Amino acid sequence: MIGGGVVGHGIAWAARQSGRSVALIDDAPGSGASWAAAGMLAPVSELHYQEEDLLELMLESSRLWPDFAAQLESNAGTAAVKAAGTAAGPDTGTGYVTTPTLAVGADAADRRALADLRTVQQACGLTVEPLTVREARGREPLLSPAISCAFDIPADHQVDPRRLLARISELLAADSHCDTVSRLAAGLLWAAGRVSGVSLAGGGDVRARETIVANGLGAAGLGGLPAGLALPLRPVHGDILRLRVPAHLRPLLGSTVRGLVRGVPVYIVPRLDGTVVIGATQREDALADRDAPGSGAVSAGGVYQLLRDAQQLLPAVAELELLEATSRARPGTPDNAPLLGRVADRAPGRAGDVGGLIIATGFFRHGILLTPAAARICRQLLEGTADARWARFRPDRFSAAAHHPAPHHVRPLPEHSKETA
Repeated sequence: MIGGGVVGHGIAWAARQSGRSVALIDDAPGSGASWAAAGMLAPVSELHYQEEDLLELMLESSRLWPDFAAQLESNAGTAAVKAAGTAAGPDTGTGYVTTPTLAVGADAADRRALADLRTVQQACGLTVEPLTVREARGREPLLSPAISCAFDIPADHQVDPRRLLARISELLAADSHCDTVSRLAAGLLWAAGRVSGVSLAGGGDVRARETIVANGLGAAGLGGLPAGLALPLRPVHGDILRLRVPAHLRPLLGSTVRGLVRGVPVYIVPRLDGTVVIGATQREDALADRDAPGSGAVSAGGVYQLLRDAQQLLPAVAELELLEATSRARPGTPDNAPLLGRVADRAPGRAGDVGGLIIATGFFRHGILLTPAAARICRQLLEGTADARWARFRPDRFSAAAHHPAPHHVRPLPEHSKETA
């Protein structure tokens, strides 16, 4: 398992659930985009124009989230995940809560934009209910009375990515069939025409029957990728803030608030521990790439914009304590959809897919939301099956002369529980 973010950890955990031994390879697990993520599980709010093909996968993963979180909890012997009445509700270990989301606009143009988006959402069968400003402030009294509109989105929830990552890491660390290799993956190893493991930077290797590449932007730079495979990943940087709510203002919010302020999106996510997350800017500039791609350079303008816009929707933001300003680069693709699945074998005289290799990267804004779906899809592929619905996200769809061979069904190998995936 190359990559130790939330997606990589989720897939590694699913692989262990299938009986395989796992080696998770990352020189700094959890320090990339997962560390900065807000954790909104928002298939409805995240529907964007011309991204309708992605909606089915987002809805499927949203459907999987309650069981995914509950399974992580059941391994700890704690109570199953349940709905929380407020963001200060039950501590679920992963920070998963099913509080709804409110979409609000600051001015008349924002109201029209959110109403137009609602039309698209409704055409896709999604539930978005308009609220009066009075109704919205009845639910969230600290909202500004000057907001222009509000919409209730009951299906959009949240999780705390840092706590989620820590929970899965804890489970894997306690498992004698899972190892964490704190090294940088340099490239893929090959034997007999298939991928046979990973070479490590500085020397050494890890041999495996299956290798899953889930290291975000680093995937395109791996050595030994299949000939002709293009992984067109681009860094999309985002600034995000964490703030502490003083005792006299708690609970600041009971729902996630997603807003438009003069056409610019901003969100405020309440956490169970009395903090809030405000995000996130989106920029594709060179600020963070002058020293190293994906580095954490925070934009001063981005911090100003987030605080200004959040305060316009929720004036009490001015009274919060700023704890952290973080920036990370998310791996985007040309169609903003993930690169997920096996890839075609284009070696002369060969057909079907490359053996021993699965790609899972390019999740862009949706990595946390899509973790349960990515984990299930990768487990199915490890078990020799494929769901035709997700062929549209094949990692080789941008490669020259891309073609989609029939799913490659592989019989489970004898004693597969002793293999490393």
